Amino acid sequence: MHHFDYRDDALHCEEVPLERIAREVGTPCYVYSRATLERHYRVFHEALGRRPHVVCYSVKANSNLAVLRTLARLGAGADVVSGGELARALRVGIDPSMIVFSGVGKQESEIEAALRARILCLNVESHAELEQVDRVAARLGVRAPIAIRINPDVDPRTHPYIATGLRKSKFGVPASAARDEYRFAAARAHLEVHGIDCHIGSQLTNLEPFRDSIAKVASLARELRAEGAAIRTLDIGGGLGIPYREEDVPPSPAAYGAMIDQALAPFAGLDLTVVCEPGRVIVGNAGVLLARVLLLKQGEVKRFVVVDAAMNDLLRPSLYDAYHEIWPARRGAAPRIVADLVGPICESGDFLARDREMPEPSVGDLLCVMSAGAYGFAMSSNYNTRPRAAEVLVDGARYAVVRSRETIDDCLRGEQVPDWLG
Repeated sequence: MHHFDYRDDALHCEEVPLERIAREVGTPCYVYSRATLERHYRVFHEALGRRPHVVCYSVKANSNLAVLRTLARLGAGADVVSGGELARALRVGIDPSMIVFSGVGKQESEIEAALRARILCLNVESHAELEQVDRVAARLGVRAPIAIRINPDVDPRTHPYIATGLRKSKFGVPASAARDEYRFAAARAHLEVHGIDCHIGSQLTNLEPFRDSIAKVASLARELRAEGAAIRTLDIGGGLGIPYREEDVPPSPAAYGAMIDQALAPFAGLDLTVVCEPGRVIVGNAGVLLARVLLLKQGEVKRFVVVDAAMNDLLRPSLYDAYHEIWPARRGAAPRIVADLVGPICESGDFLARDREMPEPSVGDLLCVMSAGAYGFAMSSNYNTRPRAAEVLVDGARYAVVRSRETIDDCLRGEQVPDWLG
């Protein structure tokens, strides 16, 4: 559920009319609901029951400091994939012992920062990275806690761009190579085997791929334990999907938690702490993108609604052909039309919705792109030298701008023309 609803035909975030935020902050603008963030985190955490677990929120989904602080206050850990995300997690007070660092291409400076912070675990994705982590840890005179990310070759049944657990994926090591990699790690003085890791993809709407991957990796963990590997944590990744359409009904966190119990039932004696990396399921439906209608255009074969938000603000529709519902900020009795909702970017791929039935808007109307809390602002850019949008967090009847709108000067900062160009 979320806390975006109509009151007297005006769309609100919690108790604040979205039209008020748009008028006072401007558009495009991301708006997040604190109540929704907190509810989603608690529901997910509670779904894991009494099983020992750590919820490491996937920072890449939405890395705004206010969002992270909201979750940190609830006891969330963090899954980070860069030194910048690590710095964000530490800045808002997330306990380093609840941070895992994933990714196939960590720089030595990032590994060093993670080890100095004493995070829970580095999720290692190749033999070359094991050697790299060992080298950095030796230089610092410490032992690096590691888990090896296993590629279980399980089809997550999602968009190919966000499928990460197939044999052809760049992520992880094959299960067939895991034993040799763990033996190598156990023999290194500066590596400490801590756990085992897998993550098969994002926006999963079927629990079978989860169940299959967890069972495969837990079985491997049992075999490695028998060989003497000190595996204490089982990182099962994230990826639970959310409803982007009202008629979509993905598995609930409760069903997800029950699936984990079922998948691990044959391995009860292992006493592994489960590490989860939810992102989208926490923040996806906690945010919307506000956009103003600039003009209406009738093409030869299509109608277009041109708004001031574009693919640089929300890339998912252009990148994944992703679907986001479009709600008017004020309901009325307008006739229904079918149109493409597009932005000002100089690309045919710049759209937020295609062939969408919607109430016919007027110039100046405010539209709300729903389910935009995850991979919205986090993937935005300055393409076409467009300043990035403002971000707002709503708490009941109040709101705060938690990221100021960029200016043209912000876009140009850091660039310079050398003297020899005259």
